[in-house]
Amino acid sequence: MAETNQVSEIRSEEWEPDLTHRSRAQIATQVVALLVSILEALLALRFLLKLIAANPHSPIAVFIYAVTDLLLTPFAGLTATPSADGMILEISTLIAMLVYGLVGWFLQRLTWIVLYRPRGSKIEVTRTRKHEDRSRKHQTQS
Repeated sequence: MAETNQVSEIRSEEWEPDLTHRSRAQIATQVVALLVSILEALLALRFLLKLIAANPHSPIAVFIYAVTDLLLTPFAGLTATPSADGMILEISTLIAMLVYGLVGWFLQRLTWIVLYRPRGSKIEVTRTRKHEDRSRKHQTQS
């Protein structure tokens, strides 16, 4: 007589990724968020310094302008830069802040998707042979 396999039990349970997978994803997204926040803060300071006509020769202004000039290169000449009495309204800086914010948000989501393993079902199937089922029945009846 041919032996056939029979499914006798199916168990399903929720699987939670271990703490290391979650913490790696959280740390990576937090690092991206921190870098984008620093970038946004420097651009906001540049915008404010230009808007209030701060002394461009002060050490802090020199530092901020030097760092942010490189970041604003792709946006140079994008819009007109209105000015009055030394105060400059850099619209391109505002656009750069918006673009870098969106890029940062996208990088955070992408990092989370790549590194985080979401919950899923873990299904375990147990197979038994017919003659094992009969022997189990006989053992329980005895």
